[in-house]
Amino acid sequence: GNVKLLAPITKPRKNIWGIGLNYVEHVAESSRSLDTSKELPKQPVIFSKPPTTVIGPGDAIEHNAALTKQLDWEVELGVVIGKTAKYVDEASALDHVAGFCIVHDVSERAFQLEGTGQWVKGKSADTFGPIGPWLVTPDEVPDYHELDMWLEVDGKKYQNGTTKTMVFGVPYLVSYLSRFMSLRPGDIISTGTPPGVGLGMKP
Repeated sequence: GNVKLLAPITKPRKNIWGIGLNYVEHVAESSRSLDTSKELPKQPVIFSKPPTTVIGPGDAIEHNAALTKQLDWEVELGVVIGKTAKYVDEASALDHVAGFCIVHDVSERAFQLEGTGQWVKGKSADTFGPIGPWLVTPDEVPDYHELDMWLEVDGKKYQNGTTKTMVFGVPYLVSYLSRFMSLRPGDIISTGTPPGVGLGMKP
């Protein structure tokens, strides 16, 4: 019979921790769109997505058409925590990683960027975090720091990049986040998106 693939992590222990503006080219395209400085972040930009965002790779993304005006896509490398990380250094950071997966960080840009408050408003709607279909262990992804990343919409490729252009790499992100909170098994770090998001396009 037919098999439906679910998200490899259906309920993160605490949260999905998102990293904003973490690809050099995405910083540039965001700066052009928002008419802001093109300086790279000096520290990771952090936001969160609640566990209720998680859906499987083929599930429908739901949104309120009357409210949602700037729905956007973001393909990201997800890092799944396998062992509690608290005050870990970069050298041992990968010892706390269970594996890698794909995260689609769906974003509503008007909610995220217009008005006041935090990015979390545009990142947290139910179903705004498709994950999977695979969780791949670190021994199978030794080149996590030089992976091609791309995203297609209706057969057209919009995003195309590589993890080589991350501002902050995976070990640093695990170590950095663990300074401020414990990372628990099943937590996911969504490590940022390469260029080609709708935000950078006119129209």
